[in-house]
Amino acid sequence: MFRLRHATLALGLTATLLLSACGSDDDSSSDDTGPAPEFDFSAFDAEVQAFVDETGLEGVGTVVVHRDYGVIHQKSFGSFTDDRIYLVASSSKMVSAGVLMHLDDQGLLDVDEPIIDAIGWGDSNPDITPAQLISNSSGLVGLLPNPAYPPYICQYLAAGTLQDCAQRIFTTELDDADIIPPDTMFIYGGGQWQVAGGVAEVVSGKSWDQLIEEIYVEPCGLQATAYTNHFTSLTNPDNNPFGYPSGFDGDPANLTPTDNPNIEGGLYTTTGDYAKLLLMHLRGGMCDDNRVLSEEAVQAMHADRIALAYDGSTGRADPAGYGLGWWIFRSADSLITDPGAYGAFPWLDEDRGYGAFLAIEANTGVGTQLFVRVLPLADAAVDAGLAEQP
Repeated sequence: MFRLRHATLALGLTATLLLSACGSDDDSSSDDTGPAPEFDFSAFDAEVQAFVDETGLEGVGTVVVHRDYGVIHQKSFGSFTDDRIYLVASSSKMVSAGVLMHLDDQGLLDVDEPIIDAIGWGDSNPDITPAQLISNSSGLVGLLPNPAYPPYICQYLAAGTLQDCAQRIFTTELDDADIIPPDTMFIYGGGQWQVAGGVAEVVSGKSWDQLIEEIYVEPCGLQATAYTNHFTSLTNPDNNPFGYPSGFDGDPANLTPTDNPNIEGGLYTTTGDYAKLLLMHLRGGMCDDNRVLSEEAVQAMHADRIALAYDGSTGRADPAGYGLGWWIFRSADSLITDPGAYGAFPWLDEDRGYGAFLAIEANTGVGTQLFVRVLPLADAAVDAGLAEQP
């Protein structure tokens, strides 16, 4: 089964994740369950280093967490350090979806009811729900085949506000010939995520920045995590919209200030901060003693919503399923992922109780290649460490 799992992933990932185109071990101390087992990630590290050498990448950041033991491995390669800040593109989605689920927990929003019930401009598409928006099932125009779909272009602009952009996308008549009824087809990404962000601002009465601060930054003790809208303010190499933008250089000071953050792909963060978010998901919504999401919200995010709601599929061999911000592997046990266009690659293995994050400044193809190479090594290191536990 071990070899079958990883062979299956290798076959399905490269084509699938094109859709997502948009150190040291000092932190491996034990958590509150007693001393951590000895986890040996030397083979994992050697493979990452070999990959950096082969590809000529400037660097890679890695972190591995376990539900019971916290951060069990963290190491950065090349010129990167553990405190480097990365743009993570679509690896933003599970974070963004969590904002909507938090508001649902608070009773400010019902993700399964039409958004017309929550906002003043929902009658243009009266049947669409927040859950459909964040499961890529709203029927609105998606990211592909035309990322620069003109009626939704505001999603890439730092100018303006999130609410204005969301309303413009949701109420335009210019997409009438291109949209379909909700919960009939999986259509990845695009303006539906900007609409979700606008809904979150309306029902909460707070800006997206305030929501990220209150929901994640303060409870989880994040050090360098926020949202931006860099798509037209930074230069993409060779005019490739899915390549890592030049000019950021790991410094948020190089970003244009915005009140219209890109909800599906505007997150920047560090490996350490993202590790805390992965742990929160593994721990049923808890960051230390602070509840970020209810257990039910986490379970809903990790469930294969498109299968449950309309017997849908992503159209890929695998991951064929999708939850709320997470890709679901239907043939690979409990594996879920949220990769990004620039090569960032987080995953959770809920059965094993661990998660990991690869931070890369390249593209989704490079990130996928590294993931396929190191996944079996991460699995083996976790399995071996837990097997030696008393």
